[in-house]
Amino acid sequence: MRKKRRRNKKRIPIFRLMPIALAGYAGWHFSNTLEGIGYGIACYFVLYIGFKIWAKSRKTAKLRKSGIREVDQMSGENFEYFLGELFKRRGFKVNYTATSGDYGADLILKDGNDIIAVQAKRYSSTVGVKAVQEIIGAVKMYDATEAWVVTNSHFTKQAEKLADINDVYLIDREELIQLILNKK
Repeated sequence: MRKKRRRNKKRIPIFRLMPIALAGYAGWHFSNTLEGIGYGIACYFVLYIGFKIWAKSRKTAKLRKSGIREVDQMSGENFEYFLGELFKRRGFKVNYTATSGDYGADLILKDGNDIIAVQAKRYSSTVGVKAVQEIIGAVKMYDATEAWVVTNSHFTKQAEKLADINDVYLIDREELIQLILNKK
């Protein structure tokens, strides 16, 4: 059994070899030499590495433009005010709850007939089920129609499962970056 696993790990999926084979064929097609195959494959790798560098620089520029690193340095209270301003720009009417005794909601958003209870979690590690449990409790307290948990981090699988069962909308780091970049 162990030997079989080792063999499976060493196998390269055929779809990863296809672009290399196509590049080699293109080199052969244009030069009809083995040297042309080498040039075709070398060109493929140069283009592949260039694309990876370009994609990484775009991602870095996107992160810099979003200001997510500044968000990571905020206090929890400043993060709540930041989210309040972000949601105001997106057309929500925002009410802040008390910093203590807030019954699990940090912001109450109003959009027409919808009332959204929001739990803000500025964490450096993953957000667990406690945040989802808190916002579930806040829904009835604030007579909310929806519940959201917003974080600058990511959620655990257990938190995602609990949120899915209770119709809680989770906004993680990637979606928060999109909200920041797409603000009105």
